[in-house]
This record gives sequence, structure tokens and C-alpha cells, in this order.
Amino acid sequence: MRNQSSRISDLLLRALDNLSQEDLKRFKDKLSHSDFEGKGNIPRGRLENADRIDTKNLLMEFYSGDAAVDVTIEVFTQINLQDSAAKLREEREKEFHQSQNPSELSAKGYNKKYKEDIKKKYKLIKDMNSRFGDNMILNRRYTNLTIVDRPRQAKEREHEIMAMGWRHAEIMTERASSAVTLATLYKPDKDGQTPQVVVLLGAAGIGKTMTARKIMYDWATGELYKKKFDYVFYINCREMNLLNEQGSVADMIFKSWLNTNAPVNHILVNPEKLLFIIDGFDELRFSFDQPKDNLCTDPWEKKPMEILLSSLFRRTVLPESYLMITTRPAALEKLGQCLECSRYAEILGFSKAEREEYFHKFFGNENQARQALRFVKANEILFTMCFVPFVCWIICTLKQQLEKGENLTQTSKTVTGVYMLYLSCLVKPLSNNTKQHLHGNLKGLCSLAADGVWKQKILFEEEEIKKFGLDQENSLPLFLNENIFQKETDCECLYSFIHLSFQEFFAALLYVLEEGETTTDSGIPKKDVKTLLENYRNSKNYLMLTVRFLFGFLNEERMKDLQEKFGCKLSPKIKADLLKWVQANQQTDLNLPCVHEGIYQSYQLELFHCVYEMHEEDFAVNALDHFTELKLNQNKFTQMDQWALSFCVKHCRSLESLCMCDCTFSLEDHEEELPRRQKWLHQKNHQDKPKHSPVYLLCQALKDPNCKLKKLEFCDCHLTAACCEDLSSILGTKQTLVELHLAGNSLGELGVKLLCEGLKHVNCKLQKLRLKACKLSAACCGELSSALSNNQLLTDLDLSDNQLGALGVQLLCEGLKQPNCKLQRLVLRFCGLTGACCGDLSTVLSMSQSLTDLDLSYNFSLGEAGVLLLCEGLKHPNCKLQMLGLEWCRLSAVCCGFLSSALSTSQALTELNLWGAKLGDSGVQVLCEGLRHPNCKLQKILLGSCSLTAACCGDLSTILSTSQSLTELELADNKLGDSGVRLLCEGLKHPDCKLQKLVLGYCDLTVACCGDLSSVLSTSQTLTEFSIRWNNLGDSGVQLLCEGLKHPNCKLQILQLSGCHFTAACCKDLASALSTNQTLTELILGEKTMDNSGVKQLCEGLKHPNCKLQKLGLSNVHVNEDTQRELDAVRKRKPDMVIRIWNNWRTGAIAATLLWPGCRPASWDSS
Repeated sequence: MRNQSSRISDLLLRALDNLSQEDLKRFKDKLSHSDFEGKGNIPRGRLENADRIDTKNLLMEFYSGDAAVDVTIEVFTQINLQDSAAKLREEREKEFHQSQNPSELSAKGYNKKYKEDIKKKYKLIKDMNSRFGDNMILNRRYTNLTIVDRPRQAKEREHEIMAMGWRHAEIMTERASSAVTLATLYKPDKDGQTPQVVVLLGAAGIGKTMTARKIMYDWATGELYKKKFDYVFYINCREMNLLNEQGSVADMIFKSWLNTNAPVNHILVNPEKLLFIIDGFDELRFSFDQPKDNLCTDPWEKKPMEILLSSLFRRTVLPESYLMITTRPAALEKLGQCLECSRYAEILGFSKAEREEYFHKFFGNENQARQALRFVKANEILFTMCFVPFVCWIICTLKQQLEKGENLTQTSKTVTGVYMLYLSCLVKPLSNNTKQHLHGNLKGLCSLAADGVWKQKILFEEEEIKKFGLDQENSLPLFLNENIFQKETDCECLYSFIHLSFQEFFAALLYVLEEGETTTDSGIPKKDVKTLLENYRNSKNYLMLTVRFLFGFLNEERMKDLQEKFGCKLSPKIKADLLKWVQANQQTDLNLPCVHEGIYQSYQLELFHCVYEMHEEDFAVNALDHFTELKLNQNKFTQMDQWALSFCVKHCRSLESLCMCDCTFSLEDHEEELPRRQKWLHQKNHQDKPKHSPVYLLCQALKDPNCKLKKLEFCDCHLTAACCEDLSSILGTKQTLVELHLAGNSLGELGVKLLCEGLKHVNCKLQKLRLKACKLSAACCGELSSALSNNQLLTDLDLSDNQLGALGVQLLCEGLKQPNCKLQRLVLRFCGLTGACCGDLSTVLSMSQSLTDLDLSYNFSLGEAGVLLLCEGLKHPNCKLQMLGLEWCRLSAVCCGFLSSALSTSQALTELNLWGAKLGDSGVQVLCEGLRHPNCKLQKILLGSCSLTAACCGDLSTILSTSQSLTELELADNKLGDSGVRLLCEGLKHPDCKLQKLVLGYCDLTVACCGDLSSVLSTSQTLTEFSIRWNNLGDSGVQLLCEGLKHPNCKLQILQLSGCHFTAACCKDLASALSTNQTLTELILGEKTMDNSGVKQLCEGLKHPNCKLQKLGLSNVHVNEDTQRELDAVRKRKPDMVIRIWNNWRTGAIAATLLWPGCRPASWDSS
């Protein structure tokens, strides 16, 4: 009876052990609510905190004997665990039949007993955290690994070693897609051949031994190879090294049994049903170069251990049996000497999904697992290294901090900190002598690492290992040999670090050791930090992570750890060199590719990563003190980038402007199924404040009281409403912030509502808000209107490219009409407006005491009726509007009468933009009536692409000679021709003409009008800017213009001549003009036909001491080396001169763009 009870106890415990934590919870819940066998239910209080053993005992106590098994099967069925129910039912049947056997064990009984012994032996594993003595159940911890059965090429291996973050995860996922399982290793291949020998490769710490133990356990429980093998034997190669006496294969089998009466003869009758797992071949110290005559064929024959193993490998003994051999790749050459392998398979480690599974299994607690996973995924380097199961274990041991309620990110904030933690966990308490020995080996390892980094090498040959003294027996410390430094091979024996980041880690350590600690003549540049940093600037990133680790090592706490745990003394004086380096590089505008990814990030961001690695507040404040402006455009900010950026922004005490355009900000929860906005809305509906919007970390840093930011820009950064609560919080707390740009983000109605809460806050000091193309609709305008009527500081609002419609503008106008509204500039381009909203806008014009700038361009349906209404407002005596934009509003000549009347009445309007309106000559003639009126105050009129000809130029010329206010006239893209320009020149030469800027691009001009224009240049006392791009002037026309430029009365400062069809033939004249003219400061040229000889002639003029030019732009000019030297000579002689060359600058698009109002080259500041 007692034996039966024991069997039932074992059956129940096995069944419960196979349940996940969640399924066990469901099982206990169902058990506590159900009445089985008429005995009532087990009290919930007794089940609530019961573990698996307690639950089993309660089942046997309440439902004795087989009834306990029946109840368990019934509960499994009720909670939809049919597989578990079927398995328990099957195992009970087996137990029943086996219990009928006589007490004398038969061969079948021996098999059963052997499996029971194997289950007991391999069911538990000893946790690596042995200080606590924890034994874990194998199935609760073991996680499947990615195993592939095709050999990889050297390039594939290099990609794995070098890849980082999500790219590395992608590579592992790609590998996993073609992975094999343990169950298929002995299945026929595509040619129908069944392998008898499988070699399982894997780096140190990748899970080979754990996999071997899992195979043993799964076979014993009937989960694996159930019909394939009657017996599986585990041979540990490390133990084989210790056996000096002779033995036989039969002895090996005997040693695998706890029972000495093993039926070996019976076992050997069917060798084809045997599997030998030989674990750790690379650890064997034997020679396998044995003559065939020495090998044994009889499994009972006594031989030395190396002969026995060689006989198994070379298939002279038990050739029908199966082998599985685990080894590191470095031993493949040695294994190949004694084995013709049927199948190779390699353990690559954990894929992304497998890493997540491991974390959930380790913790058994959803919240703890998710928090740890968020931490790991946010750190791309750490996430990469989690393909190694041992690294996953290191991270998971931080659960003690979680159980204490600590934040995991506080345990180790930086990459250096995590790697230090990894190494520290591998070091047992060592004696002083051992520490000294360890230190000596570390120096060799660091030298090898640095040598590889400088040579951009990640695979090392044996000669290089010898060079640094790493080839001697036990010369490497145990923890490095076993877990960090792994051997690799192709056809030869090659060595590598387990990942490039570890190589860079040890390379950096070399540079912080105290002077005299190590020397090398390996070709590494002098062990000097300054040399390292100088080379870093031109390293194309191969020194990037090394420099980050360099900063990380110099954190005070880590310096102390390195000395205590590794015996390494670091040089603290290096910190001063790093401080100077950061300060010297903070103005750099160099872009570098992001390490391992090909994503470009700014050099400034990389500096921030370095400062973050040190993670010391005083150092950060001193290093970043002179940053006043940051531009970090076109970046994909990982969570790690955001930590670094936020830390440094918080300590940039002088930062005034932060601009990030075309960027993305990753969230912590990569695995969330809901889209970000839906997830946030779900949380909002459940009154659960979102933990992290994409800009949460940065906004937290900006709220620091020491931050003095004035301008914040997030244009085209894929932000959504989820970010607006954080941004709104900044508006209500950051009293220095006066400008916020959010163009190109899908904020929507909800986002604007949140922003408006910040705008209405009493502490909000914002003056400029840009919300262009933010997916806004009329529904947003009520909130904006309310904000406008409350906020008395907001003066500039851009709502362009949002479909607000007439209804939206009507709502906005309610706020604009309020006396508290102080808005001065309102931009409503591309807003889908119609004439219906112009009445409300007109009312605003007549009431607002602050609005001076209104841009309604690109609203194609305003129509004549809309313009008429607007003009009513313009004519009101209270109207303060100075600028009105009506560009490309599809207006016709009909509107010109209304506008002319407004021009003759308004005392405030100074700028009118009518680009793209089809006014024609008749329309402009009507406009001129208003322009001639003595009350007209217009200073700037833009009439580009208005279908004008020479016929209207007489009227315009009259305006030029009479207007006392007009200073800027744009007539680009009109067919004025030479005759029209001659008429204009008459007005331009009039002594009363006040024009300062004239734009005549694309006006069908030739050399015929250049004499008149030259005369204007030599006569006008006001004209300072002239653009005549894309007209066929030729060399003769440019030469005539140069005559005017050389005249002593010429006052021109800016001249744009791109696309005027001239050659090098006129460049001598241009050079002469440059050396003569005393006012010209900016010149833009651009001709393929100008060639290098023309540029060289220009250089002569530029070098002349009388030349006053400050900026030269050369578009579409291909400069050779000789010409470049001439330009460099100009820069050397005149270092303040900016020379920009746009080679192949997408000619048409950019050139055409520069015709539009106000267009000039955008980036004069970089040469």
C-alpha cells in the first residue's frame, strides 16, 4: 500500500511540475471551488499560498489513492489542459501495468529503473547563484535555444559578432527561422540519410551542457527519442580527464547506473538503440592520433580512456550506436582527425523571443519579468549580449533589487556598469596572489583586444595569442576562459571575443591602467588617451564604443570596483584629458554613422553618450557648460540614446536651443501589440497616466530648474497625442521657454487639447507655437481659441497644412477678437479655407490691436468674394495688419480693384504677397493705381508668376519713380523680356526711386537688357540686392553687368547669377569687379560651362586686398584638385570668407526653389 501511495505521489508531483505558474494558479482556483467525490472542496485558505508539493499533499489528504489522480485529471480537463490530462492518464496506466511485474527486476524493469534514476538526477539543476544554494527544477528554467544545422561562413560570423541591438536580434531571428529542434537532429536529411553522429557546436556559456542535461531528462520522461533509443548515456569529458585506470565501454555504462546489477549484456544486444552523449569534447586533454590497430572492437575490452573514446568516435566499437558530441568550435580540427561526422549543428543562443521566454520563466512574475525586459531592451548593447544565456542569468539575478522595490535601471545605469556587473559575478573571492595573477592575464587580454580594435580585426590567429602570452596552460583566468574568451574556426584555428563589444571593453581598459602597468610594441599607437581621442575623430566609428567604455571606467565607483575585484589601478588624471576633449569638441558639426547600425547620428550625441557613461554630475556640468545650441536632426533615438541625451540636457546649464527634426524616439515596450496612440488612449480611458511617451525622458530633463531652454523644436518626429501631456507639462513649468515647434507630427485633436492646457497655465511664457501639418481639424480650434483668449504672451501661431476649414477659422476668430489676445502673426497656409471664413477674418482685422501678419497662401477657394471681405477689414481705421499673404490662392484680375482700394486706404499694410495669382497686365495696372496713392505705405510686393508681360512695366516703372515706400519688388517667372526690363530701368534710375531689392529670375532676358541694368547699378543709390537667375545673358551680358559693378557709385551688396549661360570667358571681368567693388558681400554663381579655369580667375579677384566679398556660392560647378587648392588659398588669406560649393545639387529642384519669395542658400555657415 505504501508503494502504491509513493507512486501516486510521484505521478501527481510530475503532473504539477509541468504546469506554468499561471496554470498552477488556475488549477488551485478551480480546485477550491469544486466538490469532487462528494467530499466537499479543499479550503481556499489552505490552497492560496500552497506550492506544488503542498498542493500534491492536499490532494492526497482529501482524495486518497487513485481518487486524487481522478480529481487532478478532471480539473485539468475543466481548465482546458487536455494534454496534461491525457499525459497523466497515460502515465497512470503505465504505472498500473508495471506494478503487476514480479519484484525481481527484469530487463524491462531495469530500463524503467534507469529512467527513474535519470529523471531524479537531471530533474534539478544547481542555480549558478550557488551562494543561496538554490536548486531549480530544470523545466521551469530551461528555455529552448536557436540551433542551426548548416555551417556559417566567416562573414556571417563577423556580422553576428559586430551587430548590435535590434539588428542583432533580427539576425538571430533570421537564423531561428531555419533552426532545427533537438527532436529532429536524428531525423533523415533531405537526401534521406539518417545521421548516426551529431556534433553540437557552441561558444562558452551558450548552453551546450544545459542542452545535454535537457536531452537526458526529456528522454527519461518519454518526451524525446522515446522510440528511437532504449538507453541514453551521459559522458562528461571533464571527468574523463581525471580517469587514469583502464576501462571498457561496458564500464562506462556501469558508471551511468546507480544500481550495480545493470544488465549490460542485454543492453549491448541492440547497440542501434543506444545514444552516447559526450559533453565537452574541447576539454579533453587526450591525443586522438591513434593507429587503427590500437582501437578496440569489443565493448568489454579494457583500454585507456583515450583509446575507448577514439574507438567510439571512429566507430570501431558499437558502430551501430549513436553519438552526440558537444564542443566549442575551436576543437573541430581536433575532432575531425578522429571522426567522420554525419551532421553538424550549432547553438547560436537565444533569439529575441527566447530571451523574453527566459526572463518570464526566471521570474515567474509578470510584472518583474516585464520590468527587467524593458530595462534590457532599452539598452541595445545589453540586449545584444542577452543572446548568451549566462548574460540573461546575470541580469535576472537583479531580481533581488526588484523584490526590494528598487528600480532596475538604478542598479546599473550604463553599459560599462552592466559589463562590470557581468564580470564581477564571474569572479569568486580570490586570494591576493590569485588577484595578482589575474591582473597579469588581464593585461595580455587587454593588449590583444586593443591590437584588434586598432587593426579592425575580430578573428585572431594562434600567433597573435602567443604574442600576448595567452597560449600557456591555465594562463587565462578561469572566468575569462570559460565565459568570455571563446575559440572560433573556419578551416584553421581562430580566436575571437564572444562579441565585438567585449573586445572594445577590454581595449578601453588598457588605456586607463596606470602608467607602467603594461607596455606593447604590437603596432598599437602609444598607450596614450590623447592619441586615442585624436584618432577617434577619423575612425569611422570603429573606436566609438571603446571611447565610451573609456569614460565609463573613470566613474569613481567603478574605479574602486576594478581595484578591489580585479586588482587594477586606474589613472585618475585621465579624467582631466577627457574633460578638455569634450569641451574642445562641443562646437563640432561632424556627422558619424551610428555604431553598428548605419543610422547617422550627430557627433554631439556621441559625446553625450560618453559623458553619460561616466555618469558623474560634476563632470557633466563642467564638460557641457558651453553648449548653447543643439541640432540633432535625422536620428533614430533608441531608449539608450534618450537616456544619454536626457542626462546631458539636464546638465547643460547654458543650453538655450534644442532642435530635433526628422527623428524618431523608440518606446520601451517594443512587444506591445496595440499601436502607441491606441495604447495611450486605452490608458487614458482607464485613468492610468501613461508611464512613457516617446519624449518622456527628455521632458523630465527639461523640467529641471537648472535648465534655461528658450527654444524647443520637434519637427517631423512622429510624435502623437501621447507626447502632448509631457509637452504641456513643460509649458506650465518652464518659464524660460518662449518658442515651441511641433510641425509634421500627428498630434490631432486630443494632442492640441493637452497642449492648450499648458498654454492656459499661469506660468506659461510661450511666445511662438508652430503646429504646421499636425493632423488638426476644426474640432481643435475651440481649444486653441480659448487658449488665445487667455494667454497674453503668445504672439506667433502657425497652423499651416491642417484642414481647419471655414468652421475652424470661425472658432479661432472668437479667440482672436478677445481683448486679451495678443497674437501678432497667424499663418493659415494650406488650411482648406474658403470665402465663407473671410468675413470673420475681416472682423478680426478691424478689431485686433495686435495682429500684424496674416498668411492665407495656398487656400485655393478664397475667391474674389473672400478677398473683397478681407479688404473691408484692411480698410478699417483700426486695422493694424502689416503683412498679407495670398500666394497661389487662384486669384484673378477681378481682385485687383479691391486690393488697390485697400492699398490706398490702409495706413499699416507694408507687404503684399500675390505670387501665383493670374493677375495679368490689366490687373497689375489696376493695382498700380493704389500703389501710386500718397496714402499707400506698401514696402514689399511679390508678383512672381502672375502672367505679366512688358505691357505692365511702364506702370511699374512709374511706381518705382514715385513711391516713397516701395523697397522690394519680385517679378520672377514672368515673360517681361528685354523691352519690359528697359522700361523698369527708367524708373530704377530715377533719383526718387527707393527700391532696395529686385528679383527678375526666369524673365526671358538676354544680353540686350544688360546695358540698361548696368546703368541702374551705376546710378541707383538704394539698390542693394539683385537676382537675375536663369536668364540667357551669356558672357557678353555678364561683362556688361560687371561694368556697372565696377562703377564707384554702385551700392549693390548681393548678386545672384546662377543659370545665366556664361562661361569662363567672363570670369576675368567678374574677378575685376570683385577687386574693385567696395560694397558687394555676397555672390552666387552656377554654370557647368564655367569650368575650373573660370573659378581660378575668380580666385584672383577674391584674393585681392580690396575685395569685400564675404560669401561665395558656386552651384553645379565641379571643382578639381588644382582649383580646390586655389580656393583653399583664398580661405587661408581670408579666413572669414564663406565659400559654398553645391556639386550636383539636384539642379532643377533647388534652383527653382530659389526663385520663390525670400529664398537664399540655407546653410552659409559651413564651408
